[in-house]
Amino acid sequence: MAKIVLGIGTSHSPQLSIPATQWGSLLRAKDEHDPRLDYESLLRRARPGIETEITPEKMQERYQACQRSIALLGDLIRQAEVDAVVVFGDDQHEQFHDNNMPVFALYHGSSLPIVKHARRDPEGWKSAEEKGWAETEKEYQTACELAEHSIRCLVDEEFDVARCDRFREEIGVGHAFSFLYRRILPGGKLPMVPFMINTYYPPNQPTPRRCYALGQAVRRAIESWNGDKRIAVMASGGLSHVIMDEDVDREVVEALRKKEAKRLLRLPRERLRGGTSEILNWVALFGCVESMDLKFLEYVPCYRTLAGTGCGMGFAYWT
Repeated sequence: MAKIVLGIGTSHSPQLSIPATQWGSLLRAKDEHDPRLDYESLLRRARPGIETEITPEKMQERYQACQRSIALLGDLIRQAEVDAVVVFGDDQHEQFHDNNMPVFALYHGSSLPIVKHARRDPEGWKSAEEKGWAETEKEYQTACELAEHSIRCLVDEEFDVARCDRFREEIGVGHAFSFLYRRILPGGKLPMVPFMINTYYPPNQPTPRRCYALGQAVRRAIESWNGDKRIAVMASGGLSHVIMDEDVDREVVEALRKKEAKRLLRLPRERLRGGTSEILNWVALFGCVESMDLKFLEYVPCYRTLAGTGCGMGFAYWT
């Protein structure tokens, strides 16, 4: 039978691939013109002392802390000698749109395409992010047998899980999943099972309780697979962003540290919006690894503007 030997949680924010020296310029310009934000209003109600969070020294210190954590997680995956990784991530209109937006979707194709984005903004933040990526293959192998086994098990447990065996050719797999090859495992070819959770788009976002139950069911599916393989599970995304919410972040961190599932189930849904909703991927992961030992958990609040925008970076692993 297969065995989960490693659990990993990681943020995948562009800030992780853009040098700290550009957070206050490129990313500030992005935030100022982001149609989802009222930047001027955020400036007016920013908390006192926010300027101390965005000094060049503070941003560089936090950037380096994140880079150390990324390297640590990559080293751990290599040392664990796993045969495949199941990744909980969210699709941001990369594969699914409002004409078909499943709550849960599992990819069971035999290969995983990675598309390098065209640099249409040579001086912009997207190009700056791409410069921080490792070179990737056009396609990667998947663990499609594990994926199909998991689909059957989840249906037996009455999860209505969608499935797909191909991605849009011009997009490839979403950024929540390609982050594994671009940053965590540069040069690696670990087979993946992408599990897409609709954290972003109402009205059919799953509750924390449902994500926790999903993680438990995925663990049972993996452990019942007659593949005799070593499996890693990973959450990609979060924590709070684009508007930082340290209260929510620290509630998640403390719940994970103390193995308090009930605190995760009580997370306020009205604050799990936009990028912050990716915390639900971590809740699903916790359902998988709850019985394992948490060995490392780092929270790095990476502010980038006086308006309080940025990303709460989280990194963790369980064995």
